[in-house]
Amino acid sequence: MHLLQPKPVIVTLEIAPSDMAVFNRLREAHFPGHANYLQAHVTLFHKLPGMEPSIPEVLACNSRRSSFSLLVEDIVNFGTGVAYTLCSLELQELHASLQAAFDPWLVRQDRQPLRPHITIQNKVTAFKAAQLHAQLKQEFVPFSITATGFATWAYLRGPWKALDRFMFAE
Repeated sequence: MHLLQPKPVIVTLEIAPSDMAVFNRLREAHFPGHANYLQAHVTLFHKLPGMEPSIPEVLACNSRRSSFSLLVEDIVNFGTGVAYTLCSLELQELHASLQAAFDPWLVRQDRQPLRPHITIQNKVTAFKAAQLHAQLKQEFVPFSITATGFATWAYLRGPWKALDRFMFAE
């Protein structure tokens, strides 16, 4: 495990690399280059204290589970970009359990119900977002992807630095 970080920590859901390849290609093609310093990701928590030792302990404990499927159910235009929305009762239950464990450290954003998504475009005009949304929706068919673990990241005011991975059992 990594040393404790003074920076805020972000927690993401790890997705099978073959599944994420599709979203990474879309992000590379449609996210403005000057702002695209991350790969596609599913954020679970936006700002946890990096110096809190129980956070990696909770993630390690909750990674003792099997991988599970998520349904990529839709594509949404959120005004300045486009994202794929995800649906999984298992993820919602897991997130609620993590919220309870992390309760003392949650910021307002992380106390909200989880609306899992993968952003492939952001920081563009409403016109560009509407164009991409319409283009992608034309041939969209829902499909499944696989959740494989958790990752933690140090927030560096833009880029993120990888800290730890907590992989699910096969």
